[in-house]
Amino acid sequence: MERYSVDRPIVYSKNRCVQCDWTKKYLQEKNIEYLEYNVEEDYEALLYVTSLGFKAAPVVFWGTESWAGYQPDKLAQIQ
Repeated sequence: MERYSVDRPIVYSKNRCVQCDWTKKYLQEKNIEYLEYNVEEDYEALLYVTSLGFKAAPVVFWGTESWAGYQPDKLAQIQ
């Protein structure tokens, strides 16, 4: 599983998650390719993000930065 990516963001999402949907829609509307791991379907992904202290989805990794939730100000920094 790729943990960090310098060429595209990684989104850890879950089912029925409005903020996850908003995050993915934002990236799609900006034509930004991203990797997605669903923490409800991928136990290793769930263990990874919870080991880092995240308790809410989505969790977004971009370069060396990471954050939880829908944060359009941070998403806007992704080129």
